[in-house]
Amino acid sequence: MNSEASSPGTSDVRPMSSTGGALEQRLDDAPEPSAAVTIILPHRGWFDWRLGQLWPSRDLIGLFVWRDFVAVYKQTILGPTWHIIRPLLTAITFALIFGRLAGLSTDGAPGFLFYMAGTVVWTYFATCLDNVSKTFIANANLLGKVYFHRLVLPVSVVISNLVAFGIQLAIFLLILLAYKLRTDAPVHFTAWVLALPVVVILLAGYALAGGVIVCALTTRYRDLTYLLTFGTQLLMYLTPVIYPVSAVPPQYRWLVRLNPLAPLLEAFRRGFLGVGTVSVGDIAVAAVVMMFVLCAGLMLFTHVERTFVDTV
Repeated sequence: MNSEASSPGTSDVRPMSSTGGALEQRLDDAPEPSAAVTIILPHRGWFDWRLGQLWPSRDLIGLFVWRDFVAVYKQTILGPTWHIIRPLLTAITFALIFGRLAGLSTDGAPGFLFYMAGTVVWTYFATCLDNVSKTFIANANLLGKVYFHRLVLPVSVVISNLVAFGIQLAIFLLILLAYKLRTDAPVHFTAWVLALPVVVILLAGYALAGGVIVCALTTRYRDLTYLLTFGTQLLMYLTPVIYPVSAVPPQYRWLVRLNPLAPLLEAFRRGFLGVGTVSVGDIAVAAVVMMFVLCAGLMLFTHVERTFVDTV
């Protein structure tokens, strides 16, 4: 007779195996699941009210700014020096072709300074527009793996190009100072210099607005990438980059004034060279148009961002 048999009246308790006991012990010691669970869902609608998330993401924006600034000239011999060489070569070319050969008016300002001013302003706008328009396509792999506010990338592009603009503006001011010290060039600063921050903000706004519109549309229509290159070149000739507004025949001047970028270039030249046709009303109209276009671009960008990974 088994000595370990249970006596009558006692409960029948089966011993657990070592494996089962360890499993039960782990389950007992496991922490209770947290009640706070964050679920990230795609934003729905046409307008993103989460723009306040951009400020907490400022460190991430700074990382992207550094990446964009360094990666552009990585494995190049001259590196960031190209920020100086490009506008200088462009201004020299414009001065020779449009100033000497074509004989276009510069409103009495020295040709090289006139074209240098237009080149600095236009380069910032055109570069921002082109880079912002490629945001989704160039960062498709990154955006498909991790979540962050999608506007972080376009905003970082605008800021990183602002660094290049600052370098080119400094070179322009040095050349302008050399002209004033060594020659009797009829150039002088005016009160419009104080409008420089407004001009830069409006340029950045237009570049961001146009870029996000093209960026949202190129997720389905890749042809817009090539159309943007052609359109930017055409827009440069419709903008007073190589000529002043005063040189346009009066019957066609209204066409130039339809371009909201025109008063921005004229204001820049008016401030640093003392030449240009612009008024406070022109800048105000450009600001209103910029806000309208930027709102339209952000709405389209918000509508497309939740499905772009499936279409890129």
